[in-house]
Amino acid sequence: MSRGRPTPQVTGISPKEGVPWTKVTIRGENLGTSSQDLIGLTICGHNCLLTADWISHSKIICRTGPAKDDRGDIIVTTRLGGQGTSTVTFRVIKFIKIDILEPSAVWLEEFTTDLRPGRNKIASPLSLRPTNPLGIFMDSEKQISQEELAEMFPGMSGDFTSETFSPIWYLIENHHSCSFNTLKVGASNLRKQALRKDEGGLSCVKGGLGTFFEAQDALSAIHQKLEKEGTKTVEGSMTEDVEYILDKANTCADALFQDVLHRKDKADATRNALGILQRFKFLFNLPLTIDRNIQKGDYDVVINDYEKAKSLFGNTEVHIFQKVYAEVEIRIQSLQCLLLEKLLETPSTLHDQKRYIRYLSDIRAPGDPAWQCIVGQHHWLLQLMLGCRERFFLQGAESRCAVASNWPEHPCSSATRVARSEVQHRTDGFHSTMVHGNLAPTKENVQPQVQFAEALTNAVLSHLPSLWKLWICYVNGSLFSETGEKSDQLEKAKRIARQKQNDFRKMLTELLSVLVKLLRGALLSHSMSGTDKTKYGGWEGYGELKSHDIARQVSTVRETGEGLAGLDIPADMLVGLQDLTLDLRIHAVTVALQHAANVKQLAITDWLQNNQGIASLPFHFEQHIRFMLQSLQDVVKCKPGEVSVFLQESNQKMVSDMCVNIVQAFMGCLEDLATHPYPGTDGAHFTQELPSRHTGGLNGTLPSSPEERLLLVLNTCRSLAQHDFQALAQLLTMHEFPNPNIVLEVFAMSRELVSRVLSRLIEGVAEEMARLLQCVHAFSTHGTVQAHLELYAFQHSTSAFHTPRSRQSFKQAVTLLPQINTGMDRKLMADLVNRFKNNMKLQLICFQTVP
Repeated sequence: MSRGRPTPQVTGISPKEGVPWTKVTIRGENLGTSSQDLIGLTICGHNCLLTADWISHSKIICRTGPAKDDRGDIIVTTRLGGQGTSTVTFRVIKFIKIDILEPSAVWLEEFTTDLRPGRNKIASPLSLRPTNPLGIFMDSEKQISQEELAEMFPGMSGDFTSETFSPIWYLIENHHSCSFNTLKVGASNLRKQALRKDEGGLSCVKGGLGTFFEAQDALSAIHQKLEKEGTKTVEGSMTEDVEYILDKANTCADALFQDVLHRKDKADATRNALGILQRFKFLFNLPLTIDRNIQKGDYDVVINDYEKAKSLFGNTEVHIFQKVYAEVEIRIQSLQCLLLEKLLETPSTLHDQKRYIRYLSDIRAPGDPAWQCIVGQHHWLLQLMLGCRERFFLQGAESRCAVASNWPEHPCSSATRVARSEVQHRTDGFHSTMVHGNLAPTKENVQPQVQFAEALTNAVLSHLPSLWKLWICYVNGSLFSETGEKSDQLEKAKRIARQKQNDFRKMLTELLSVLVKLLRGALLSHSMSGTDKTKYGGWEGYGELKSHDIARQVSTVRETGEGLAGLDIPADMLVGLQDLTLDLRIHAVTVALQHAANVKQLAITDWLQNNQGIASLPFHFEQHIRFMLQSLQDVVKCKPGEVSVFLQESNQKMVSDMCVNIVQAFMGCLEDLATHPYPGTDGAHFTQELPSRHTGGLNGTLPSSPEERLLLVLNTCRSLAQHDFQALAQLLTMHEFPNPNIVLEVFAMSRELVSRVLSRLIEGVAEEMARLLQCVHAFSTHGTVQAHLELYAFQHSTSAFHTPRSRQSFKQAVTLLPQINTGMDRKLMADLVNRFKNNMKLQLICFQTVP
């Protein structure tokens, strides 16, 4: 036998028990490729191949037989796969025969026996249809109905007097429990009867002689007894006496057997009731079975049993069946309420929702459970988002109260809080640029707005996709079974779903709108109107977000938008998220540039310079800008479907102005370093916050005089113009910032314009000084000395750029001043002039050198 295919394997049989000749359905794997491939089928050791009907490679229908064992395997044998195996068993129900003398709880019909010895009871020759032609035991109860036999043998009949007589039908109907040896005895009896028929009409007469003799004997006995009385004639009265005697005998017999017959009637009634209970035990046990299966959660079994009971007893007119079926309906209604309650429970998985909707659809629950689930999920998700905000507010209030209660008041606590706030202010600006380094914020110092936004988006991405997928299944009808008998229900559900598309669109739009407003209220509350700000904002008490927090939220909102776009949600419904992302990106750039403009923190307390005589301040400034641009790299970069932050001219102008402010602030820091003897006393030591690699190769020396500081700053400015500003321009260009050269050209000055600009400037200042002195009517002693000193210092310092007009203004101003008369004042004036010339020697040399 070929072994080209796997061996057959039986995995299921329905029903799992039954009487002989029960129709069963066998299911499994590799049960043959065709009916010719199926060469063997045994159930409990009985060969059932003759009744087998091969349906497919996984299904066979056949009838069981009088098996030897009560329980056994189902073995299928095919040509290609050989003898198979079975994982299930079948139980054969056998009937126990009760003898006439054995006690029984119910009434049993007695067998027809001849108690008269010496006489052979022969069937009447007038009968055209013998009751038992085989002469063997016949089954008293018909285990297989005529309809099933007609289905098995179409066009045939079990009547042996019919032209369409089928021997197999007759044997199954009357002798299905007989063994093969008993059937052989029946065949032998049938041959003997055939031989008797060959004798003709004489055999019929011979066979009926016994009946005639019995009748003759009975009549003779009656006649002799009546004549023995000798008092009555044969006419009339004799017949009446016989009738009287017979009636009296019948009455006496009825009286004697009344109790027995009554018990027989009760036994018949009990037997009929037990038969009905046994036959319809499925219906009578169904209410209790439904309760048990509901408790176990086997809703599929409950629904299948209900469908079966409804098809069999849904339209019954039997009162007892109606009563039991009414109890079944009551439990199915309770099941509907239970399934609907489980369906509306939140949160729940999409798999459970689809399962409960199918259950409710199968038992034809009133209303539209799928739409009720969608509406319930929408309402729950809306409350979840709003409740998330309230929960964070409550947690924030409790944490603030806890901090306030754990911070004891101290006489110096006010100064301590001021010092802490100053330190925080000095460090926030730089730490905001270190997001990409090793100084990223930890969970403990993340602001509540950021935690709320992340929790809100996580909740939406966890539950909104389930709502959307549930709607898609509702629209395409995949929530319901695809069987043909439910096709009308499926088409009706699709029509209802299409009618509710606008309602679901409104619900989804509301959810996305609330999501955007909650995020905007937490991250961009300044961009909201009064009503929305009151309803969705309220985060002002938690402080402003740092640039790294905003950049982090840009990524969070982007991931949310990408996750929702991956669900094939219409793009027009995600416009609000896209606008929020763009506004967050612009706000992140704005806040980062504002922090970058705070360059006072770069004012160092010592003078770090390299071997070329250049201060370390430009290096720190370049690192400051570099870290700022790195923190904005992901923010400025456009994702698919996004527009550039600098697309609008207003944004370009804003960024350009802020870049100008950064460079102006840096130049002011340079000026402070050049003019103040101890700069940066109110700022932090910037180099202490830089990693060690940023200060490598620098050595610190302290300039001993203002002239050295000024020379160092001038050399630094020259290096800025030649190298550092170009490097900054390349950085801005690399990070896609608009027009970096325009920002830097503001600080480039032509040497040829110095003389022209200063000459005009000095003219204006000289005229203004002369005008102001005309307005003064009286001078004090020290005021006179101060005015002479300031006028002399300005006139002497800018002498190289005087014009006739400025000289005339200076001359007029001198004539307006009172003269210094006392020798002490003249000596003070001379000392102050000498001190000015000594302290500003280098500056005076610079002004006296005409380019």
